[in-house]
Amino acid sequence: MNAKTLRFDVLIIGSGQAAPALAVALAHRGETVVLVEAKDLGGTCVNVGCTPTKTLRKSARVAYMARRGAEFGVNIGAVTIDFAKAMDRMHERVNASRTGLEGWLASTPNVTVLCGWGSLAGHTEQGFQAVVEGKNGQQHITAGRVYLNTGTRPFMPPIEGLSSNDPRILNNEGLLQLRECPKHLFILGGSYIGLEFAQIFRRLGAEVTVVEPSNRIAMREDEIVTNAITDFLLEEGVRILTSSTLTKVDGTGSDLRLHVQGNIHEASHLLVATGRLPNTERLNLASIGLPVDARGYVDVNGQLETAVAGVWALGDINKRGAFTHTSYHDFEIVRDNLKEPTALRSADDRVTVYAMFTDPPLGRVGLNAAQAKAEHEKTGRAFLVAEHHMRFVSRAKEESETHGVIQLIVDAKTESFVGATVLGINGDEIIQVVSNYMATGANYKLMRNCLPVHPTVTEFFPTILDKLAAL
Repeated sequence: MNAKTLRFDVLIIGSGQAAPALAVALAHRGETVVLVEAKDLGGTCVNVGCTPTKTLRKSARVAYMARRGAEFGVNIGAVTIDFAKAMDRMHERVNASRTGLEGWLASTPNVTVLCGWGSLAGHTEQGFQAVVEGKNGQQHITAGRVYLNTGTRPFMPPIEGLSSNDPRILNNEGLLQLRECPKHLFILGGSYIGLEFAQIFRRLGAEVTVVEPSNRIAMREDEIVTNAITDFLLEEGVRILTSSTLTKVDGTGSDLRLHVQGNIHEASHLLVATGRLPNTERLNLASIGLPVDARGYVDVNGQLETAVAGVWALGDINKRGAFTHTSYHDFEIVRDNLKEPTALRSADDRVTVYAMFTDPPLGRVGLNAAQAKAEHEKTGRAFLVAEHHMRFVSRAKEESETHGVIQLIVDAKTESFVGATVLGINGDEIIQVVSNYMATGANYKLMRNCLPVHPTVTEFFPTILDKLAAL
């Protein structure tokens, strides 16, 4: 055994949303914990995901509402954007969040944080062996249990001329480091990340073009939803090219030349938003006999246990939801199962809910109508569905926020909710009314019979539920 080997009860590699809370919870149980992070504590969410983008989204929202001031009887005059100040505000929020996390971990007894790339190095009678490569060289670790929370990174597709070395070609991380607003931001990928950034940067003053190879944007959503998203983005001046493929990038001048379906577009910057890959290739999982799938993801059971006893995988790398909230929920499952091993919680039982933070936002849980129709055709399972456009919702009309639609789906036999979509004002908050209700398995008629508050969006749920009809 190496004389410099550090011994801990628990090794956590990666500091996404599950890891810090798990480290503190285990430390409070009296266990010694080492948390290894290669870059910044807090992972994607705190540093390049939720915290910065939602902060910047607010600046974009204020600019948008200021331009609409006259519509509400508020005369403001010309609206100008101090892009650098908006970015400074974003970075201040990120730094404050990360500093708070660092202080929390540093002040917790039994928690040690090591900065460097962590990888496994086998399993002996003493426990799991690991190596941390940091600025000060190697550190060797032995631990009885291992938790992986290493998250994902942006995917760069193999397109001619597409190079991460070109400062004009950016992923979501590089885009958030800009100090000047792009003159023309070309976005490759019309899904959630691409669409959020498209609207934000359009509102901050950039010309924006989105190119999407599918025949519509946000392809995972129902067509009624993607049509509504398309409408409000076009209304704000975002250009959308669907059924279009980027085949080549070049340009020796200040602007990039983007070859799309035989046409050439010029842009000052290109954002690549084409998906993400799991950060598992440097973990040396083979040293402990832990397999990954073809894309590098780790399979887990409902308790987040991997195929190797004593090793758990939490967050994006386990394919059970690439969201901050699913990662944190993974932590809660692991924590509670350690407390009550005879009454295990399971990720198999959770109802996955998510949002796209365009303005208005999209909230989704369970099945949408297209998925319910596919299941009906495959299995014969019967569903009831009802839709209600936001333009008929009083609160939405009063606030001049009438884009969007509400869709509710119920199992015809059990009369319980199986899915919902809320695109519109406060859709990201409202969807949790249904997701929490779904978790109970209760009959939809209980919600229909409840007394709602007026004027709200959710007061229309009883009205919408009365419109349920066979799919």
